[in-house]
Amino acid sequence: MARRTIEISAERAHLAIENNQLLIIRDGQSRRDLEMRQRIACEDLGLVVVDHREVTYTHAALATLAEHGAALVVCGNDHLPAAIMLPISSHTEQIWRIQDQIDCSKVLKKQLWTTLVKTKIKAQAENLAPDTPAHRRLMQMVHEVKSNDTTNVEAQAARVYWQALFPPKRDFKFKRTPGERTPHNSLLDYGYTVLRAAIARALVGAGLMPAIGIHHANRSNAFCLADDLIEPLRPMIDRRVRRIIKSGRQYLDQETKAELLLTLTASVNITPVSTEPTLGPLDAALVRYAASLAKSYSTGKPELLIPVEVFDEAE
Repeated sequence: MARRTIEISAERAHLAIENNQLLIIRDGQSRRDLEMRQRIACEDLGLVVVDHREVTYTHAALATLAEHGAALVVCGNDHLPAAIMLPISSHTEQIWRIQDQIDCSKVLKKQLWTTLVKTKIKAQAENLAPDTPAHRRLMQMVHEVKSNDTTNVEAQAARVYWQALFPPKRDFKFKRTPGERTPHNSLLDYGYTVLRAAIARALVGAGLMPAIGIHHANRSNAFCLADDLIEPLRPMIDRRVRRIIKSGRQYLDQETKAELLLTLTASVNITPVSTEPTLGPLDAALVRYAASLAKSYSTGKPELLIPVEVFDEAE
């Protein structure tokens, strides 16, 4: 079952807990305004995004959200996510799964990363019209990816992809630069960070350590594994950012953020080997995605169930 994602940014509020429900007490509400308080069962929450500097929390609110497996994302002055609070896994096989993760062979890591890169490039191609040179080139590049992507086809594909997704204009040439406060980059950064938090939550729920990556490795990065698994899913965010930009919106206002958050409810397909296609929301599919990685670590075989978006609209 998919969990809810909520965003608090329009006005200051106080978050508290009552009967395992998250209370969102808006500014100016009194203790007698009980019927006006928004109540959400904590067990239904997957992600809580807070983008208002005057939101306050009780300790019980933070602890109860964690106990029910929800992640909290806190945004900074630039409205981009600045911190993520994740629950500590209570998975019954966590010790064994982490050991499998640590013992992962170099061969399996190469196989997993190759699969992730190929799937990412194919998803990028799907964001472009099939009759374009860029689409055809990207589909060709999928077959050029070698083991562990030793020739860095991923980077070569990115150059083709970004120029086609956001074509250069007389006064504009897009360059993907994380952290740069331009409309395109700010929207992409926000969407990626929210998706990254959802993946990290799924990994913790699967008994895995988000800090131990497959390809990404950085002592100061606690989410290397989430950064690996997000790669084939980034085009889902890219597609929405393109649609937002085309509509004339360029800022991280409440409407824009809400649209990016809806990525987690997008319909996706996960097709295990020898079974019928399985459709469902991305948030629920991430749980299976993480579990398939844990299974890959255990069996020594790459068996990733990577979510693929089901397109239901023409652009």
